[in-house]
Amino acid sequence: MPAWQRERKHQEGMKYKQYFLGIFRKLKLAVMDLFPIIVVVVFFQTVVIRQPFPEIGEVIFGFLFVIMGLMLFIEGLEIGLFPIGETMAYALAKKGSLLWLMIFSFALGFSTTIAEPALIAVAKEASVISSGAGLIEDNKKVMDIYAMGLRLTVAFSVGLAIVIGVLRILKGWPIYYLIVGGYILVMLMTIIAPEEIIGLAYDAGGVTTSTITVPLVTALGVGLANVIKGRSPLVDGFGLIAFASLLPMIFVMAYGLFWF
Repeated sequence: MPAWQRERKHQEGMKYKQYFLGIFRKLKLAVMDLFPIIVVVVFFQTVVIRQPFPEIGEVIFGFLFVIMGLMLFIEGLEIGLFPIGETMAYALAKKGSLLWLMIFSFALGFSTTIAEPALIAVAKEASVISSGAGLIEDNKKVMDIYAMGLRLTVAFSVGLAIVIGVLRILKGWPIYYLIVGGYILVMLMTIIAPEEIIGLAYDAGGVTTSTITVPLVTALGVGLANVIKGRSPLVDGFGLIAFASLLPMIFVMAYGLFWF
């Protein structure tokens, strides 16, 4: 075999070796991230409850899927979502079109939230509980309308929150003014909102900041802070998620005033 072929084969072998080592490292990180959860579950099942795991084979198989899923999810964020968020923010800011930047910010917040699995689950569960408590009709159509209305309300509020957060980055407004003012409004809304909706409203602020929304919104803020002169990615690029968790509480309590 000629020397150049041996060299090429060696380089290809090293390339595959690095590739598999990279996969192994990412799997190791996923296992380390899940390790505390595994320890807690095993401890309480074996020491506190003192019962064997039901269907131990399925439990182990499920954990393997979770590890693989977590690894692939993180890899997808690094390869796709973070770069595209930063790139689009950079392109729109360079274009100098404030209107399109606002439209993109609202659409990004709305679309990522309406597709959020945690929000879908919470909205569906809220409709079931509300119908069981007699707050809405025990009718599938009414329950579906209530759940969809809740999702749309939260999605709209997150879209508006991202617009406010982007304006803060553009204008250089101090974040604490907006956050403190927002939570004062949350407390005032808590006084007048129906008791049945308050807990749900506070939970809505948490479920919006989950797997889909956080990476894209964070990338948008960091991308804008990078391209706008005088802005620091560390100081100004973060904080959009705070708005995304704040406004849903206000809007869901207003939604409760409408329904109840």
